[in-house]
Amino acid sequence: MDHKTLDQQPSDRTVAGPIDVDDVRPTPDDLHLGSFSDDPPWSLATNELSWYRVVKILRRQQARQLPYLTRPPRIPPARRALTVLAVLGRALGLWYLRERGTPASRAGLARRMRLAAERLGPTYIKLAQIISAGEGVFPAELVEECKKCRDQVPAVDFDQVVEVVETELGRPMDEVFASFDRTPLAAASIAQVHAAVLHSGEEVVVKVQRPGIDALVRKDLRVLSWIAPFLVGRIPVAALANPPALVELFAETIVEELDFRLEAANMLDVAEVFVKLDQQGFVVPRPHPDHVTKRVLVMERLSGFNFNDVEGMKQAGVDTHAVIRTGMIGFLEGAFLHGVFHGDLHGGNLFVMEDGRTALMDFGITGRLSEEERTAFLRMMMTATTNDVRGQVAALRDLGALPHDTDIDAVIADLRLDGPPLDPTSMAPEELVKEIQQVIKALLGYGARMPKSLMLYIKNLIFIDGAIASLAPELDMFAAVTDVATHFATAHGTTIAAQLGMAQESWDLDLDGVKAGFGVDPSKTNSLSYAELRERRALIQKRLSGRDLG
Repeated sequence: MDHKTLDQQPSDRTVAGPIDVDDVRPTPDDLHLGSFSDDPPWSLATNELSWYRVVKILRRQQARQLPYLTRPPRIPPARRALTVLAVLGRALGLWYLRERGTPASRAGLARRMRLAAERLGPTYIKLAQIISAGEGVFPAELVEECKKCRDQVPAVDFDQVVEVVETELGRPMDEVFASFDRTPLAAASIAQVHAAVLHSGEEVVVKVQRPGIDALVRKDLRVLSWIAPFLVGRIPVAALANPPALVELFAETIVEELDFRLEAANMLDVAEVFVKLDQQGFVVPRPHPDHVTKRVLVMERLSGFNFNDVEGMKQAGVDTHAVIRTGMIGFLEGAFLHGVFHGDLHGGNLFVMEDGRTALMDFGITGRLSEEERTAFLRMMMTATTNDVRGQVAALRDLGALPHDTDIDAVIADLRLDGPPLDPTSMAPEELVKEIQQVIKALLGYGARMPKSLMLYIKNLIFIDGAIASLAPELDMFAAVTDVATHFATAHGTTIAAQLGMAQESWDLDLDGVKAGFGVDPSKTNSLSYAELRERRALIQKRLSGRDLG
């Protein structure tokens, strides 16, 4: 059983002073503000959060910086540019000489790009990590290679950690913490996290930014913006995520992670959304009222089961099917109804508590939708469940995946979306490849791209998909879709109908259309377990194996 508790972490604490434990815990008087734990180390209801007051200003500043960081410069940062060009040039050169034109061309290029990212350091490893969670968004070969970058970031020396903490908090570490673990719980590309204990006895997690990472990321974004236009049409793994668009997407994602005050604000905002939805299946750790700065974030420490520890959960009596249902509904409600959702769900960013609730961690990447985007997402869900093809394409256009002047009817005709559904498992490999090539060519012709909000949404759906494989492989997918649609119609039908300007009674789930979306014959298939769905995917992947889709 893999149960995350403080006692199981390395016992190499640096003891900095006596612990004055106050056994009297405050009453949870802040649960109306957010979906927090029932045993609070501190209350956010009675504290004025000085770091929160500057969040709106910080977001405006970042929005102004992004066009500069992603605009191709005439002259990039010279030294860094030469390093990047040398590493990438060597990778592309070796691919050109050894793998280009062979059956292993795409896989070989993906492997060399991953190795180059590791050599170039944290910024490029972070880019690879984002790509690694993009199954269905980025080419499969590239995704698989980039998954190997998830654990490739070495920890920062403890002396550097101390320097950052003391500089940011403005006083010696032993004045703030009674103990502070030297070995990090985890080390990532932007920061690493350490377990610690405050003098008042609260167990906390301290997130510390890597020294110099802010300046390095901004240099790398300028270099990437300069290089990206030269890669258009030259590398086969680009697919729809063309290099300039990918740089823009990366910049939007990573810049916000460089200021932990924004992350702490994200924690509060997501927690507040769950309260508004009366969604009690999630817990968000409380950020500390005082110890939050640009480069240091002190937060409440929670414990629970690793997300893949199915045996441990079941032994503790956790209903894993309920965990999946809560995850699906909570994520969708946050996006569709309030336009705020955790944007980086993966096994390392959440765990399941013994009471069955899911604790969410790491809010550096958070989806935030404008009112137009949120309405488009809502319309996308509605039209998907009612098999309204035109409405689905229009919703994707409104999300920014297609230009605003796109001819919707022409897209439907070119992609043959108005015809009978195709069963990819019944198609010959050559037919399947040809079909995918035609779709990609048509989308590129219309200027399709992957906006940040849609990428985060799809990434999360992919994670939930994988979570079903671990926690509920026997789940009937048609029943799950019906359950989610019924919940939305019952709990939010009036609100949704009013926002979309439609009659509530006109929303009727088209289960045959849902079945067709899974690529099965509606008249012959009454149920489809997730395990059966995985078998279909494996068959499709086998038929595509070794064939060039570019």
